Amino acid sequence: MLFLSMIGANTNAQESYLINQEPLEYVSTLVGTQSKYELSSGNTYPAIARPWGMNFWTPQTGKMGDGWQYTYTDDKIRGFKQTHQPSPWMNDYGQFSIFPITGKLVFDEDERASWFSHKAEIAKPNYYSVYLADYNITTEITPTERAAIFRFTFPETDNSYVLVDAFDKGSSIEILPEKNAIVGYTTRNSGGVPQNFKNYFVIVFDKPFGYKATVTNGVINEEVLVAQDNHAGGIIGFATQKDEKVIARVASSFISYQQAWQNLKEIEGKDFETVKREGRNQWNDVLGRVEIEDPNVDNLRTFYSALYRSVLFPRKFYEITGAGEIVHYSPYNGEVLSGYMYTDTGFW
Repeated sequence: MLFLSMIGANTNAQESYLINQEPLEYVSTLVGTQSKYELSSGNTYPAIARPWGMNFWTPQTGKMGDGWQYTYTDDKIRGFKQTHQPSPWMNDYGQFSIFPITGKLVFDEDERASWFSHKAEIAKPNYYSVYLADYNITTEITPTERAAIFRFTFPETDNSYVLVDAFDKGSSIEILPEKNAIVGYTTRNSGGVPQNFKNYFVIVFDKPFGYKATVTNGVINEEVLVAQDNHAGGIIGFATQKDEKVIARVASSFISYQQAWQNLKEIEGKDFETVKREGRNQWNDVLGRVEIEDPNVDNLRTFYSALYRSVLFPRKFYEITGAGEIVHYSPYNGEVLSGYMYTDTGFW
């Protein structure tokens, strides 16, 4: 009798524990990332995002332009990419990437790729962290709807760098040392957009640049701070102490550079942990609108991971001006119009 009552007590305690966890704790953004394109199975990526956010971020294991941008069985990361991809079959648009390295300066996406382990990876909707083994760097990301904060933890070295890859098919980079900033645009898309389509981005660091260079079609040029070509990139560098943390604040706009700077105000005056906490609260609010009671934790993980996917889309495609006006870039005529717009559907 005592044995049976103890089993009952343990079962009740387990049910209570499972039911009372934050919904976000059940979400794994890695579900569905072991993709097989031949069978069209998986087809997801670990979107670091806010619900219905304009921009997502993802670690990038696939090559530039590959719709399968993160595959669980891959063992190297080549960038941390801003993405708007609904599915691998539709592919992406407006993408660019950021990537920290140390030691020998390389830009080529294959040469710079670093080994990583899932044991040193944390993948949540509001927070991503991974250790880049080749460079002894930990990269952390936490997003808002149109901006994000990166936190890089570097080793002690005179040769720490951050690469910005604006991708091919028409892009631009400008380094602004007086602002500790890099600005640029990418025109990368998968078709169906007006001729004037651009995704403008701004990146501001909290550390002055000791090194700066632009990249044009793979050639690194330390003498030029502006690059505009088929495939542009930028590199900034500095000396770092052991475990020194460097912050990069990123935002983008489909409208203009001015609006990208405006979107950066989403994280103005906020530190990394504040944005991470706000993201957790928002996700718990949205996911918590559906309450599930089930003693089987696997069922809870399956449900909330699927619910996370379902509220990524449709994404907000509108932006808010400095005057508080709601505007959007129209993918139909290339004009900036008043009002709200949502786009994309991706239910993998």
